[in-house]
Amino acid sequence: MKTTVRLENIDPVEIYGAGNRVLEALCGWFPQLKVTARGDEIFLEGSEADCNRFAEKLNLLVERRLHKRNLTPYDVEDIFDGEKLSEKFVPRGDSVIVHGIDGKPIRARNKTQEEMVNAYFENDLVFAVGPAGTGKTYIAIALAVRALKHREIKRIILTRPAVEAGERLGFLPGDLKDKLDPYLQPLYDALGDMIPAKRLNDFMEEGIVQIAPLAYMRGRTLDKACVILDEAQNTNIGQLKMFLTRMGCDAKFIVTGDASQIDLPDKRESGLMRGINLVKDIKGVGCVFFKTEDIVRHPLVNKIVKAFDNAEK
Repeated sequence: MKTTVRLENIDPVEIYGAGNRVLEALCGWFPQLKVTARGDEIFLEGSEADCNRFAEKLNLLVERRLHKRNLTPYDVEDIFDGEKLSEKFVPRGDSVIVHGIDGKPIRARNKTQEEMVNAYFENDLVFAVGPAGTGKTYIAIALAVRALKHREIKRIILTRPAVEAGERLGFLPGDLKDKLDPYLQPLYDALGDMIPAKRLNDFMEEGIVQIAPLAYMRGRTLDKACVILDEAQNTNIGQLKMFLTRMGCDAKFIVTGDASQIDLPDKRESGLMRGINLVKDIKGVGCVFFKTEDIVRHPLVNKIVKAFDNAEK
């Protein structure tokens, strides 16, 4: 269903809030509804029930604005007081995980990615292992963004072991953050596809989205969060244990890695596969293994990976 809601006799900015934060908070309660605001018109695309409920809640915000100077995202929380997102996601091959910033649906693109999505909903800890280009990290971040939009979690935490692939971070200009940002850029890129830049900056300033080296995880207890450890092949067994034992209440952990791209000085120190073998039979742990056939980047990537694999064999 497509419909349009019009704001009458009121400046849209007073309802949308500074930086559209009030409108975005409202949209967060309707993850399956596509919402586009242009001036005093809001275009809705989704189920009839969602469209009607959105219009109803929007009217409540308008009424509330008449009795106070400014609206905030907390006003959105108030009009949904006691309510929870009731729609349960049932993964299927054609299920949309989340919509990108351009409205493009992000979904599993092959059976192994679908297996990873299913494993996420069936377990609290998921290992996704396989060659570069199979979409492990991208799907993991899409699942995390979806969980945040559905209010299943309060934070997204992305981390990587700060192991250099032959380069020297010390020669890069700037402070520690400046040195690490290029290494963490793939995580920023994936998030940037799913969360508008301004909103992502706000989330990072508020600590709702955190990106940090693995060493910064020590001593923390991560509750109500989706935590993704990327490039886990570059952890030793002690670091992997440290990370896994950060899991708090209502948390989801996803560990991704490629055992063929270990950047440690001694490749035998990698703890990824050893860690998987230790915990794979524990209830609540899921393991998904990607193959070269699952690569979803440029068709040449598949052939390149196979050529390198054959050379190593």
